[in-house]
Amino acid sequence: MPRLPQLTDEPTGLLDETRRQLGRVPNLYAALANGPAALSGYLAMRDHLTKGVLTVRLREQIALLVAQDNGCTYCVSAHTMRGKRLGLTDEELTQTRDARDTDPHADAILRITREIMRTAGRVDDETLAAARSAGVTDAELAEIVAHVALNTLSNYFNHLAQPELDFPEVRA
Repeated sequence: MPRLPQLTDEPTGLLDETRRQLGRVPNLYAALANGPAALSGYLAMRDHLTKGVLTVRLREQIALLVAQDNGCTYCVSAHTMRGKRLGLTDEELTQTRDARDTDPHADAILRITREIMRTAGRVDDETLAAARSAGVTDAELAEIVAHVALNTLSNYFNHLAQPELDFPEVRA
């Protein structure tokens, strides 16, 4: 049972805009609308990051990995569904959750993402050099940290709010 109300309307129009963009309002957003400034900030950051250098596939893989590492079943479920829509196989989704990919560049991105999470950003020089030698750019590194922050926000909020799961369940 949700711990915060899942709003269907709010005065800022953010839920209407979300409905327009996504075709519906996921329960995470409906619960986050209890704090319009929080929802606005989340949506703005998400929107800006879609214009970055990371591909949609890598962004989705990072979101899935972060959700897995944060133990967020809501987001693991949502990003598994989105990953499938992007063409990731069940095996690729499983590998992503374990910070692995058969593509060397994607693998390096997932590995550095996990290390950023595990060290709270205090990645050692050797790990950073390994990512760079695999082709991870400084722009990608900056965006990876931003995606970790964005997805951690949604994971932690889900832990607090416990919105009703509106995706096929995939346990974290």
